[in-house]
Amino acid sequence: MHARHNSRGAGFTLVELLVVIAIIGILIALLLPAVQAAREAARRSQCVNNLKQLGLAMHTYHGTYGAFPPRRGGTASSGGETPSTRFSGNYNRVSALTRFLPYIERESHWMEIVGPTNIGGRTHPKYGPAPWFRVSGVDGFKPWGKQVPGLLCPSDSIPPNNPETQHARNNYALSMGDTIQSVNANVQLLRGVFGNQLSVRIRDIRDGTSNTVALSERLWNGNINPRAAAGEDQRLVTFSFIANLNINPGQCKARASSNKFAPGSGNVKTKFGNLWCDGQAERVAFSTVIGPNGPACVNDANVNADSNGSVLPPASRHPGGAVVVFADGSGRFISDGIDTGNLAARAVTSGPSPYGVWGALGSRDGGDAMRDF
Repeated sequence: MHARHNSRGAGFTLVELLVVIAIIGILIALLLPAVQAAREAARRSQCVNNLKQLGLAMHTYHGTYGAFPPRRGGTASSGGETPSTRFSGNYNRVSALTRFLPYIERESHWMEIVGPTNIGGRTHPKYGPAPWFRVSGVDGFKPWGKQVPGLLCPSDSIPPNNPETQHARNNYALSMGDTIQSVNANVQLLRGVFGNQLSVRIRDIRDGTSNTVALSERLWNGNINPRAAAGEDQRLVTFSFIANLNINPGQCKARASSNKFAPGSGNVKTKFGNLWCDGQAERVAFSTVIGPNGPACVNDANVNADSNGSVLPPASRHPGGAVVVFADGSGRFISDGIDTGNLAARAVTSGPSPYGVWGALGSRDGGDAMRDF
């Protein structure tokens, strides 16, 4: 008598295999958000660390020179803005980000900028030529094209250099406070920590360094197409030509819906992060009027970064807000929903900010009574 053998053997049936695959799929689906969250937490932590290093650089600079650097400064240029004058000086447009280089382990890079430097038979002036002077070519000013890793947030995936000009990029911005008008005017102190060709000292921050925002992050604005189509992510573009923006900055919020500028509502431009060395507001600054990740606007149709009135909120890819560093060097995450007070109010040049807690955090000497945030 022969023993009977099980025809199934030791393998899985198709149904059992499908069940196992389904279980594995469910486990992956459950684990993937946790993995993504852990990765974003690590990126956010690195972003905070980058900003804190810049905050430390601010204070080291202050300890050396007795004041924080101006947001834009440098040397004058002879004559108007022409190809032949772009290497005679830098139009007092070099950004404060360059001044931090010696204090974030980029001293050799800084020394190349300090100059004067002879490249390809051309002598570039002290503190470099115009920030928009070419990087490539025999006599191009190479320091403007050297990427500084500490100026990039790992959550924002951007190319290493501006594809059109080869200038290096930045994700971090300097505070103008709740100032809206004359943000690019020469020799101008703003309500924030960084002025134009004028420096702020710690003693000028009368509201307290722990109550005054100095640095934040903004997203790189894609390419530098000055007439990009409307309907873009409000974090990535700036809406042009909002008349009387300083009288009613709330107009800017009205231009966006569901976090996008409405198609057909007007022109937008993309300027932030494309020229880290240029101290113009749209290149390297932010304001504390509209809260983080809100829409950005300027008051004229200028296609470059030269608008003289602007509302430029921080922006990030961190869910729910953006990282800031205060004037004392401490870091904090600011929620998109922070109180912004009355956005229909006219901007002020002294006294408490009309723009709520967020406006008060930007003003260095408004005398605002601080509330929890």
